[in-house]
Amino acid sequence: MSQTADLRVRDAMGQVLLACLPGLLALCWLHGWGVLFNLILCTVFALASEALILKLRAQALSPTLLDGSALVSAVLLAAALPPYAPWWLPAIAASIAIGLGKQAFGGVGRNLFNPAMVGYVAVLLSFPQQMNHWPGPPPGLMEALYRVFGDSGIDAWAQPTALDALRHNRSLTVEELFAQHPGFGRVGGHGSEWVNLAFLLGGLFLLQRKVFSWHAPVGVLCALVLFSLLCWNGSGSDSNGSPLLHLFTGSSMLAAFFIATEPISGPKLALARLLFGVGVGALVYLIRTWGSYPDGTAFAILLMNLAAPALDRLAASRQQVTP
Repeated sequence: MSQTADLRVRDAMGQVLLACLPGLLALCWLHGWGVLFNLILCTVFALASEALILKLRAQALSPTLLDGSALVSAVLLAAALPPYAPWWLPAIAASIAIGLGKQAFGGVGRNLFNPAMVGYVAVLLSFPQQMNHWPGPPPGLMEALYRVFGDSGIDAWAQPTALDALRHNRSLTVEELFAQHPGFGRVGGHGSEWVNLAFLLGGLFLLQRKVFSWHAPVGVLCALVLFSLLCWNGSGSDSNGSPLLHLFTGSSMLAAFFIATEPISGPKLALARLLFGVGVGALVYLIRTWGSYPDGTAFAILLMNLAAPALDRLAASRQQVTP
């Protein structure tokens, strides 16, 4: 890339990192030291993987390492991974995200899939036990270090999330789940309501700064609301959850504003980006409700990455026939 393009990429990545800060602080408040450990491990291994691959390809290190793209992928991956996972899990995920998700396609600007989601899905499929256990109340520093770098003892401290509990519930009403299950808060997952609000705040900042357009995030959120509203079957034990629960539980706002808006692996035309977002939101809901995974963001993003070229062609054809 030219020097001007490098500066534009660096500026955009810097603003994305700044916008992530409220959500990361909310995650640290909710989960404690584990989020910080994820951030450190993902950052170190993402940058190290990028440097190693660039060295093997005999390319200069400074422009690519300093453009911020690997750091953004590391931060998004760290926000998505379970806190207090064994240290090697974020290390493997970050290395795959950069090595397979980014550099295997030629580096920044050439990746066909969202790099962070490539790393996430790789460890989700390879290590399902470690990836599907989320902690209860955050521990102190020494216990946190022991969980991450020692014998994690997952079964002793993990608890199901709100989406896990809702999906496997067979006897309690939604009101009873909110009243009795520690994973539920006021309208969504316990604490994740504030995390989603924080990522929403960061996403609105990026919209105001015109880092990306409104099409993809609006498509994600509107589809998620529409599908959850159409399929909302009340508050009985077989309920799929209300629109508010789906908006403020899991990674909804992170997906809408920080993952679905990744410009390289997504469509380029405005209508295509809107359709891309609608597809992501619909798939997230379908996977949450009837799939094998409680959230589904990563699979939704990667599946829609495959559809991005077709969506661009569809949008271009509509522009040509519009008088």
